[in-house]
Amino acid sequence: MKPILLAVSAALLLSSTLAHAAPTPAAQAEIAHLVGYLKASGCSFHRNGSWYEAGKAAQHLDRKYEYLVKRDLVATSEDFIARAASESSISGKPYQVRCGNQAPVASAAWLKTELAKYRTAQRASR
Repeated sequence: MKPILLAVSAALLLSSTLAHAAPTPAAQAEIAHLVGYLKASGCSFHRNGSWYEAGKAAQHLDRKYEYLVKRDLVATSEDFIARAASESSISGKPYQVRCGNQAPVASAAWLKTELAKYRTAQRASR
């Protein structure tokens, strides 16, 4: 019985440690890129029933990111997208991005696409 309890305790400690890790320098660079990409995109960002210009949206996501970092709730770029950039933490409604005359898309998908492009470019430049 004690070995099982010890194993469960160790697993909980490990998962707790992983869930509350600070972003690595690589993750910080990726998140900064994503926020900068949104800011420079010229796209509109929909949250809580209103459309915002990209610069205002980037400021909002930056504030949410800082809040999460202070509480050790974001360790990866994927955490940032899921916890800060996908939906309103107040209403739970998903965020959307609309670029030009294109149909709006979920912000999570839009940012994940850009994150994949960024990572590919980073690997190619090494």
